[in-house]
Amino acid sequence: MIGKKNVVFGFLMLVVTAALGPYMAVKYVPGVDEARAVKQEKVGRLQQLQENNFEEDLQALPTDAVAKANTAGILALNLLYNAQAPIDAIKSGPHAHGNLEALLNIAAGIALCFIAVAPLFKQIISWLFILGAVLHSGVLYLVVALDQYWVLPIMKLGIGPVLVLAALLSIGVAAFVGFKGEPVKD
Repeated sequence: MIGKKNVVFGFLMLVVTAALGPYMAVKYVPGVDEARAVKQEKVGRLQQLQENNFEEDLQALPTDAVAKANTAGILALNLLYNAQAPIDAIKSGPHAHGNLEALLNIAAGIALCFIAVAPLFKQIISWLFILGAVLHSGVLYLVVALDQYWVLPIMKLGIGPVLVLAALLSIGVAAFVGFKGEPVKD
């Protein structure tokens, strides 16, 4: 059964991409929580000053003190943004694409069981899905989640997404030509 490797690969890839959740929680969430607390303190001070018409102890606050409070608030917002950025990059990159490409491999593997075309064509489709996932979300995983920038040239080639699209087109053609609706022998 040619699609078996895609099903197995897909489930294993789901495990790897699902592991990004706990990884993000352990590595990045504490920093986000700290940055959020700093932001709340600094922006809360600005809000309090604004509500008091920029007065403290019934006296107008000097402009340099207001500027310093504004600067502290802006820097606290930037700190929060920078702390959240790695989580956003992981969620929108390797986590989302990895889950999608894992499910695509599972679906393709199951679909290949019902398609009667030349075994070589089925093998090509099968490997296109696996290689596309590895060279797209796998490389994203290494670069974005694990800071392994040595694979950046592979990512910049864009071959992974092209392989995934080629796999989708190929399985569409194969299904059009040879979908049987029941398991076929390879």
